[in-house]
Amino acid sequence: MKLSTVINAIGHPIRRDIIKQLRAQPLSAGDLAENYDVSKPTMSVHFKTLKDAGLIYSERDGNHIIYYLNTTVTEEALVLIAGLLGTETEE
Repeated sequence: MKLSTVINAIGHPIRRDIIKQLRAQPLSAGDLAENYDVSKPTMSVHFKTLKDAGLIYSERDGNHIIYYLNTTVTEEALVLIAGLLGTETEE
């Protein structure tokens, strides 16, 4: 995991919100997209950015793509960022 890639991925409010939603449960691309007033290609870029950072992953279910939070990478990123900020986290 490259920290710069993760920081870039969480730098956009839509991507941060996607992560928040996926913390509760896996969701389809359509379910996630309906929460934002952006085009499908724009949502695809957001999904790709989060996937490239390793924060989420997807699985195809018929005609749907289901997104999941990659909790291992997300937790590692939080620990690294907290370390940069000089704060402690519980493990």
